[in-house]
Amino acid sequence: MSGRETISVDPITRIEGHLKVEVVADNGEVKEARCSGQLFRGFELMLLNRDPRDASLLSQRVCGVCPVAHAMASALCLDACFGIDGRVPDNGRVMRNLVLGANFLQSHILHFYHLAALDFVDVTAGADYEGADDRLGSLRDFIKRGELAPFMPRYEGDYRLSKEANQQAASHYVQALEARRAAHEMLSVFGGKMPHQVGIVVGGCTETPTADKIAAFLSRLEMLRRFIEGIYIPDVLTVAEAYGDYFEIGGGVKRWLSYGGLELETEETNLVARERFFPSGRVGADLKPAALDVGRIAEHVRHSWYADESSGRHPSKGETVPAPGKESGYSWIKAPRYEGEPYEVGPLARLLVAYARGDRGARGEVEGVLSRLDAKPEALFSVLGRHAARALEAKRVAEAMVGWAMELRPGEPVCEWREPPEAGRGMGVTEAPRGSVGHWAEIEGGKLVRYQLVVPTTWNASPQDDEGKPGPMEQALVGTRIRDAENPFEVVRIVRSFDPCLACSVHMLTPKGQELARCRVL
Repeated sequence: MSGRETISVDPITRIEGHLKVEVVADNGEVKEARCSGQLFRGFELMLLNRDPRDASLLSQRVCGVCPVAHAMASALCLDACFGIDGRVPDNGRVMRNLVLGANFLQSHILHFYHLAALDFVDVTAGADYEGADDRLGSLRDFIKRGELAPFMPRYEGDYRLSKEANQQAASHYVQALEARRAAHEMLSVFGGKMPHQVGIVVGGCTETPTADKIAAFLSRLEMLRRFIEGIYIPDVLTVAEAYGDYFEIGGGVKRWLSYGGLELETEETNLVARERFFPSGRVGADLKPAALDVGRIAEHVRHSWYADESSGRHPSKGETVPAPGKESGYSWIKAPRYEGEPYEVGPLARLLVAYARGDRGARGEVEGVLSRLDAKPEALFSVLGRHAARALEAKRVAEAMVGWAMELRPGEPVCEWREPPEAGRGMGVTEAPRGSVGHWAEIEGGKLVRYQLVVPTTWNASPQDDEGKPGPMEQALVGTRIRDAENPFEVVRIVRSFDPCLACSVHMLTPKGQELARCRVL
């Protein structure tokens, strides 16, 4: 590439929802980037004037991939509104963790194998390889007939794996579908169904544990542990060894934040001070831990299609007032900031916060991977660092869930049941597979009068804030070298490493179904 050129990828595929990314490259180097959520989310408005107990069920409809995190954030929020925080029975706490943990596992497996790995693995070449096993027979049949969806069309990356490695990865693509099914079945043992489970509610859970249910859960968990440790992590390391330069690409803001999640106790009512499997906190490139004060979060909307009078507010005071066509806006995503700065959230943020805080499990996993790759911790601030963090997190969560399942006590209480209060306020902050998620609610007259969500991709794919500071994904793109403007696979590799979920960040289609635009999907 030579000269100055604007490159637009609209929409980015193999993510959740509709995201447009536009970069300005000068002689092949990205100088500016804009991430634009293309659909309006109205869930905050849909929940108004409803029975508060509806929120933990309806807010899950934000996303079918990670609905459990919304149920969990909403339940924690309503626990506070109802005056139940600190009183959730241990069985309820544990089953909440097991349902959410199962969703973590399926989401991480989905992201690597069915969304992001196709940027690095030539699945079609692997499936067509003569040594491919019988598991790939259907893929070979598709290729012979010229039916290449969902693998084509695509940007043609610089595929570096051997034919044998591509064949193995293609086989694992199919096995990952089976693993995800097992995770859904495991979740349904205590959640009732998936997607949009019905187990997690205000006060605890609706399900009652039995020896048979615990055994059913653990049998599927053991299958998933074998897949994660024997297939998922080795595949991520294989990609990492072939694409070592992607440990130096896509660093972004180099500030990370975690609310903390997966409750180890419920007595502490301050959620970010509560003992959790994922600790809360902040960390920068120096890997020195810092405390987190959720009261210092504000959402900016100067460059979002929302009314300006709501800009700079804490989510508990936030409003969702759409302003389509606002001249300074370019996204339906708001811009959350902590003390005025953008922060990245997600598995990498959780891993780095835990590592900085001296968590022995996190330190051991990180040092083991870095030793194999002969790399320093700074290598994690990258595209492949995000993939490695997800795989390591899946292993750690799966291991922890074995112990949690054994904590269940059949016959003991599962929920602290309460009627809705006449008035109340609450906050529920936890971790979703893609990062930190928060729900804020206010009740008057027994009904919801305010409900606000700040979801992971609102942090990561945020537009510029009121001060003009780009969001984490935008900053991760700046400085990237693009070889071919017609085939900008570097852009999609960086974006997909964040595992963006626009379904969580934005939500509305034109009701009459008229054509708004024509897109070429790549």
